[in-house]
Order: sequence, then structure tokens, then C-alpha cells
Amino acid sequence: MAIEKTNRINALFEFYEPLLTKKQVVYIALYYRDDYSLGEIAENYNVSRQAVYDNIKRTEKILESYEARLQLFKKFQLQNDKIDELMEYVRENYPSDNILENLAKQLADLEE
Repeated sequence: MAIEKTNRINALFEFYEPLLTKKQVVYIALYYRDDYSLGEIAENYNVSRQAVYDNIKRTEKILESYEARLQLFKKFQLQNDKIDELMEYVRENYPSDNILENLAKQLADLEE
């Protein structure tokens, strides 16, 4: 459960980072990307552990609210699933069609 939440917050952070304040970006990045503890972040920024915790929890809610409205991450996941499906279909049904395979790969590369 904790790994799934970390992965989700990191993914949402990738999409919505520009919409956050500088402090929100720093705290979320340190906590979720760099695996700092609340105490380490608090010590580095001379604030209380509770202040860091509150900021992170508030930012998580903000990220989830952005996703609920904009659904950028959900759409990204759906597109990736369809691209994977397309790549598998091409491999199975057109194994000798190098042009089609190349076009499918180019489409997949656009998503990265």
C-alpha cells in the first residue's frame, strides 16, 4: 500500500508540479522522491515536524484534486495501455511488417 501511494504521488507530482508552490515542491520531492523523513525535512528547513506533515498532506490533497479535475495521469495511463496493446497486436499479426512496427514504436516513443 505504501509503495502504491508513493508511486501515485510521484506520478501526480510529475504532471502537476508546475502548479505547486516552491515549498510544496521541495517538501514533496524530498519526502516522496528522496525518501527523507519528516524529521529530516523539518531539521533542514528549521520548521516543526508537524508543519512539514501538514504541508505534505495538504499538497497530496491538492495533487489529487488536480487529477480529479484534469485527469492527465489517468489519460496518460490509458494511452500507454492502448499503445502496449497496439505493439502486441503488431508483433503477433504483422511480424514481418517493419514499417508498421517502426510507426508503432514511434508512437510509443512520443509518450515517454
